[in-house]
Amino acid sequence: MTPTSTKHTLQEDALGILFGTTMASFGIIILTHLGLVTGQTAGLAVLISYATGWSFGPVFFVVNLPFYYLGYKRLGKVFTIKTLAAVSILSVLSTFMPRWISFEHLDPIFGALLFGALVGTGLLALIRHGASLGGIGIVAIYLQDKTGFKAGYTQLLFDAVLFIAALFLREPLIVFYSFIGAFVVNIVIAVNHRRDRYIAT
Repeated sequence: MTPTSTKHTLQEDALGILFGTTMASFGIIILTHLGLVTGQTAGLAVLISYATGWSFGPVFFVVNLPFYYLGYKRLGKVFTIKTLAAVSILSVLSTFMPRWISFEHLDPIFGALLFGALVGTGLLALIRHGASLGGIGIVAIYLQDKTGFKAGYTQLLFDAVLFIAALFLREPLIVFYSFIGAFVVNIVIAVNHRRDRYIAT
């Protein structure tokens, strides 16, 4: 029997977005504590934060501002509002969480794996509730529509440039640990997100 698709309620979306942003924020705290980097818009904000000493949260919020217009044009008002909410919550949580959490010891390899699992889980929750953390993914979809250039290739190229830039700010071993974390993020999403298996929106 074919299951009937049901919409998430507003309350479910709110809780899902809060859960997703909390997990992602915790992952970002681990990432920045270890001095690691990551891909996408969060990675750009992290690099700017390392280079300037500015707090990640406000930088992440500002970096995402140019992308909302494209998100609105390509993916609609509801998606854009949810994404703005997710980015705003993550920006606030990642600013205050260091006051609530401290690490006496955190192995960088385990930390990279934990970062990947947490952020992957957080992004998965956001995707399933029709939101994102903004940024380059929106541009990638827009370019694919306009030029036919695959969105995945745009994201890969952007991440490659970020990791190359990271080599000028971080030690090569730290960048390698960072790559492990970014790999785990993508594995978590690839294994767990299938639109044909998860039908609620």
